Amino acid sequence: MKTALCVALGMFGACLTTTQAAEPIGPQQVITLLQQAGYGDVRDLEYDDGLWEAEIRRPYGLWDEVSVDPATGEIFDLRGKREVLSMRDLLAKLEGQGYRAFTDIDRDAGVWEVEATDPQGRRVDLKVSGYDGRILYSKFDD
Repeated sequence: MKTALCVALGMFGACLTTTQAAEPIGPQQVITLLQQAGYGDVRDLEYDDGLWEAEIRRPYGLWDEVSVDPATGEIFDLRGKREVLSMRDLLAKLEGQGYRAFTDIDRDAGVWEVEATDPQGRRVDLKVSGYDGRILYSKFDD
């Protein structure tokens, strides 16, 4: 079964066809998706803690970083047209989900990275959507 995966990014839009909706996208699909979204050059693509990360060349020539959700193809671009949650709003959303004791909070490419205590009392490292506070990736903190 083929599924069209579409992403809106500012004035750019991109669609990518995958063979199954639940199948994560691979490196070549990520490059294709980014190019279809208007990023001409893509380099240093790597899979790190649940997300694809890549350097892309901006239309004005400078290199920058974006992240891509392998499950949905959503592109996280700090310089995109979508509004990014403030730290205060992010923490309020996480508290609403039962997380607490936040440390090492950082934002990179439209994704917040947070160390926290989960609702079960375990320390976790989170990657959180900078757009809506959705948890994209979680792992137990070592």
